[in-house]
Amino acid sequence: TTHYLFIVVVAVNSTLLTINAGDYIFYTDWAWTSFVVFSISQSTMLAVGAVYYLLFTGVPGTATYYATIMTIYTWVAKGAWFALGYPYDFVTVPVWIPSAMLLDLTYWATRRNKHMLILVGGTLVGLSLPLFNMINLLLIKDPLQIAFQYPRPTLPPYMTPIEPQVGKFYNSPVALGSGASAVLTVPIAALGAKLNT
Repeated sequence: TTHYLFIVVVAVNSTLLTINAGDYIFYTDWAWTSFVVFSISQSTMLAVGAVYYLLFTGVPGTATYYATIMTIYTWVAKGAWFALGYPYDFVTVPVWIPSAMLLDLTYWATRRNKHMLILVGGTLVGLSLPLFNMINLLLIKDPLQIAFQYPRPTLPPYMTPIEPQVGKFYNSPVALGSGASAVLTVPIAALGAKLNT
């Protein structure tokens, strides 16, 4: 029970880091302009976090549990924005659960081999997560229209939409670097310690 309560608490906090790392796709106004950055950051976030918790509990299914908590938490955030008067499409909930299920399947199929989990499971996450989220984005009405009609109040002036420039990146290296560092430091250190034992 303590293990799962620990996962709930950390998964909620991980969601904040995940949203920060993929901020420009979570808010649909910049969805397509930084799809590559989102795919890299979210694949890494999910793989490192879920693998850590799988090895921590040793129970197949933990990765899906972890991704489900992140999904629920993000839907709550989506509902909050909707309640403030923003359109339903203003926030898109990223698709984590199918990729997490592949991690669990890898852990189960390889008889809980942690090295195969990292190699095969991590590869499957990296290949599947961009695909699932691209399908997810295709269902959005019009991200650029949302951007012009409902600009985010938290956008700094240099990121305010001026004209549609799909394919161009509007990312803050400082925010991305700090988010990635926060996400990777603790799980990698813990994972290294686990592998050395």
